[in-house]
Amino acid sequence: MGKNARIKWLDEPEEHDYPAAESFLSLIYDQKTAAGYVQKLKKAPVTEFKAKDIFRASGLSLLGISNSHVEKDRKKILSGEKLSPLLLIRDGNNGKVIIADGYHRMCSVYSFDEDALIPCKIV
Repeated sequence: MGKNARIKWLDEPEEHDYPAAESFLSLIYDQKTAAGYVQKLKKAPVTEFKAKDIFRASGLSLLGISNSHVEKDRKKILSGEKLSPLLLIRDGNNGKVIIADGYHRMCSVYSFDEDALIPCKIV
C-alpha cells in the first residue's frame, strides 16, 4: 500500500460519530458531562492539526495496520473514500487531548503521513 495516497475528508463529522463519542466519554466522565461535551462538539468549528501532534497530545499508542479497524480505514483512503473528522476533548486536568471519536482513523492516516493535517472538532 502506497504512502502517497491522497487522504480525503468530509466537511463535517458523520452524525453517528457523536453517539460513539458520547459512549466513550461516558466511561471517563459522568453521563451529564459526557453529553455536555458532545453538545459542545456539535457546535464547534472544524479545525486542523497534524497527525503527529494529535498523537503526542493524546499520549496514546499507535495501532498498527494489523488492527482490523485501522486496515478498514486504510482501504477507504486508498479507494478515495472520505473520512470523518475527529472529535477531540481538551483534558486540561491531565494535560492531554482525548480522542472521543476517530482513534482508528487517526492511526490509519498516520500510517500514510504523520505530517498530514487532520480535520477535527475540539473543545
